Amino acid sequence: MEKFTKILEQIDAYVWGIPLIVLILSVGIYLTIRLKLLQVFHLPKALKFMFQNEGNGKGEISSFAALCTALSATIGTGNIVGVATAVGILSGGPGALLWMWVAALFGMATKYSEGFLAIKYRKIDADGHVCGGPFYYIEYGMGRKWKWMAKVFAFFGACVGIFGIGTFSQINGISSAVQTFFDPKREHTVSIFGNEYTWAVVISGLVVTVFAALVIIGGIKRISGVSQIVVPFMAVIYILACITLIVINIGKLPHAIVLVFEEAFSLKAVAGGSMPTIFLAIQKGVARGIFSNEAGLGSAPIAAAAAQTKEPVRQGLVSMCGTFIDTIIVCTMTGLSIVMMGSYQAVNPVTGKPFEGVEVTTHAFQQGFSFLPEKIPAFILMICLVFFAFTTILGWNYYGERCMEYLVGGRMKAVMTYRYLYILAVFIGPYMTVSAVWTIADIFNGLMALPNLVALLALSGVISKDTRRYVAKYSRAKKINRLARA
Repeated sequence: MEKFTKILEQIDAYVWGIPLIVLILSVGIYLTIRLKLLQVFHLPKALKFMFQNEGNGKGEISSFAALCTALSATIGTGNIVGVATAVGILSGGPGALLWMWVAALFGMATKYSEGFLAIKYRKIDADGHVCGGPFYYIEYGMGRKWKWMAKVFAFFGACVGIFGIGTFSQINGISSAVQTFFDPKREHTVSIFGNEYTWAVVISGLVVTVFAALVIIGGIKRISGVSQIVVPFMAVIYILACITLIVINIGKLPHAIVLVFEEAFSLKAVAGGSMPTIFLAIQKGVARGIFSNEAGLGSAPIAAAAAQTKEPVRQGLVSMCGTFIDTIIVCTMTGLSIVMMGSYQAVNPVTGKPFEGVEVTTHAFQQGFSFLPEKIPAFILMICLVFFAFTTILGWNYYGERCMEYLVGGRMKAVMTYRYLYILAVFIGPYMTVSAVWTIADIFNGLMALPNLVALLALSGVISKDTRRYVAKYSRAKKINRLARA
């Protein structure tokens, strides 16, 4: 088993190596050029459309609900743990944060294009059920001869959902966070199948499974209904906590910002090694930005397709807000908090080794709120982790089901079977060793991106042409309204 795990890790490193990261970033740069920096000049409009429903739009849920469903799968443990990993002293350092912003900037153009194509090529049946996503814009946008590639995407997407990102890794992260807070010394345990687990793990796993099942069985409307309440609420709480930390320690902010830019372009060696910091910072920052906002992976357009709208450009603008919120706002809050408090280079006093993962963010919160008992900042962080991971379970269930629906030609019995297997995976997740499963999911995630990136490049002309038409039409309408008011 250990040998198998090592082989998987080697495959994962190859799939998610420099070539794929460069490809995803290059597609974002290419689309940015073709769309003439749309993500910069039209961001205010996008933020307005995010809260403004379109009249007479067809779909199953509002544009805001579709965005929240997509955000439910992207705003997760990566925003707390992933950023800490990227800026850690053993990884890219503070400079990785700048390259995360760069990845997000170009990723917004990619996410816009995905949302645009999701609406343009979606299918709505007589009952109002919406089917859309990369498999549909590959088949109907690129042509039927590319249906095999659409099937490949759908297969990898279904596997990603049930084999790790949506199930095992998330529920395992929740149960681990609860155990770390309530029973870090594992004093209260129970024997299950010959192994010892804490009651914190057992109870948290059972509670999350029950609540996830109640939401998932209700389908997209219930998932989106929960997501548009929980995601904004928890994101606001987490952002406010970070802002409060930054304001309380405002004197450290200028130095932190300077450090981010200095380290981003630093050429000094890392820990006596040969790789310059700048290259490691770029790799870790760009990779973590992509992992966090999923721009280019093809997951978000599956949710975007269900939006009640008739204008692809409009939904594309709303979709790109997801990357802005996820990386530019949430990840930035985490990164600045860590750099300001020096937690990226903090050392565990017990082991003598640098903190890793969630330990880094927890250290930053405890140092930033040093006037409070240590348990309070840790509790806030645990609650955010639990809810972020819970919404990721919901979002990836929807993605996986739509992929399965496309694979089996709409046979709902197969989709329902997938749904119950998904719930079962959530139930058994706390009791599994997730390293191999997470690696498998990582590989499928990378493979899932390839057909989607091909489609974005192939259909970039359609995206560019329709966007220019809409922008010109919108500008004329705005000018007429301004003259009418005058």
